[in-house]
Amino acid sequence: MKEEDKKKASKKTMYGDNQYIMFDWAIKRILRDKANFGVLEGLMTVLIKTPIKILEILESESNRDSAEDKSNRVDVKAKTAEGEIVLVEVQLARESHFMQRILFGTSKAVVEQLEIGQGYEHIKKVYSINVLYFDLGDGEDYVYHGTTIFHGMTLPDSVLKFNQRESEIVSESASAISPKEVFPEYFLLRVNQFNEVAKTPIEEWMEYLKKGIIRPDTNTPGLQEARQKLDYMKMTRDERRAYERFMINLHADRDVWETAKRDGWREGMKEGRAEGRAEGRAEGRAEGMKEGMKEGRTEEKLDIAKKMKKDGIPMETIMLYTGLTQEQVDAL
Repeated sequence: MKEEDKKKASKKTMYGDNQYIMFDWAIKRILRDKANFGVLEGLMTVLIKTPIKILEILESESNRDSAEDKSNRVDVKAKTAEGEIVLVEVQLARESHFMQRILFGTSKAVVEQLEIGQGYEHIKKVYSINVLYFDLGDGEDYVYHGTTIFHGMTLPDSVLKFNQRESEIVSESASAISPKEVFPEYFLLRVNQFNEVAKTPIEEWMEYLKKGIIRPDTNTPGLQEARQKLDYMKMTRDERRAYERFMINLHADRDVWETAKRDGWREGMKEGRAEGRAEGRAEGRAEGMKEGMKEGRTEEKLDIAKKMKKDGIPMETIMLYTGLTQEQVDAL
């Protein structure tokens, strides 16, 4: 066997026959090419549930209005054939104020559509697609979709349904458009939460995002193109070396993040035990601080319950004042 064939065989063993380039790498380097738009179009089509055609990839970091202004930096900022803006971002690790940041991104994308003096009728819809490789919050689903919905305050089950003819004042130069078509929409793909057997298009996409696997017989929009464009074995030698450096750095960055997280958790444990009931302070701390304070409060309750039990205070009273269960008090 030739040396080159040996290397290819080794790579197949490492990555598997159906292993493809990680989406984070692809979206930063490969998918911006017009010839590869089909991959991103497929993901957008599956999520938005209507065929999406990308017209162009826009500059993803806007010019700053001032030195203090934040940049609208995303992995991909695409303009569709309908003039709508789609922001796609891959987030590998938790980031402070993440929800505020994606709100800023969509808001910036809305504002930047208007030239000075243009009317609001020129604003097109903005979609924000976020591929998350960390736990953002509680919830059993792996894909979440959010948009602006108006609920009644006195009748909570009542949802305002906009009537285009009654809710819009249309100028002669503009066509009517409903508010539903204007407000930004958000998609949160919680990759680590996906543990299903892929049967639907969105599940096949999640399987690729999590494991880098694309089924040979897939008919899912975007993944057919990805099989052709993102096959590791089809990369040039330089591309493979660059990709492998990226993967090494990625694992190193994750190790740094996990180490920092553990250190923060230990620090939080110490401060949490010391501060005990200071619940308000936990909000501004990292996850370790929150966990530490939670355990600190629990230990404090256990100490109080132990003293109450020693003084002969009835079980019901101990449970009432500490919030502990009878099993927890019995174990003291």
